[in-house]
Amino acid sequence: MTSASSDYEAVLFDFGGVLSDGPFESFARYEAENGLPEGFVRRLNTTNHDTNAWARLERGEIDIDAFCDLFEDEAQNAGGVLDARVLMSSLRGELRPRMLEVVRRCRTRFRTGLLTNNFVSVEGDETLAQVLEMFDAVVESFAVGVRKPDPEFYSIACNRLGVEPERCVFLDDLGINLKPARAMGMTTIKVTDPEEAISELEEILGMPMSRRGW
Repeated sequence: MTSASSDYEAVLFDFGGVLSDGPFESFARYEAENGLPEGFVRRLNTTNHDTNAWARLERGEIDIDAFCDLFEDEAQNAGGVLDARVLMSSLRGELRPRMLEVVRRCRTRFRTGLLTNNFVSVEGDETLAQVLEMFDAVVESFAVGVRKPDPEFYSIACNRLGVEPERCVFLDDLGINLKPARAMGMTTIKVTDPEEAISELEEILGMPMSRRGW
């Protein structure tokens, strides 16, 4: 059943894995090229997920140099060897033009928010700066000191947009990030296949998002 767009006031987007390719392909490529077991890096990031090096970097508690040292230690303790600086330099994914066009279309009727677990400023990156300008609110974990899936992260976004969670649709590629948003009352979309996610958003908002509506 299609929901009326008047049910919603804001559409919220994750960055990596939604507006751009996610980091997991880069992780897999690095593992294959360096003789690490498949899924090794993702397992590092989910072990002690609230206190590990990755979590602390995304909350802005440590800088990239401290992170690299800690992350390499974590890898060694887990039975592997990696060069954190090389890994991190390979993470930037390609932007997804179709998803960026969806943001533009949403802006014509709704407030838009970008909710990203991020660890670097986009200062000096003209392309990414232009992407951020598309949003009414940008919440970056390193800047606010909390990260998804902490419920406080979503509350910050709602406060900045001046909306209640029940009036938001949120797109993310990770179920662990969608669960607390859904518990707060948001309508959530898991982005596995971008085209399927766009069709789902179209149905929820009751407005054309797919090619057939353009």
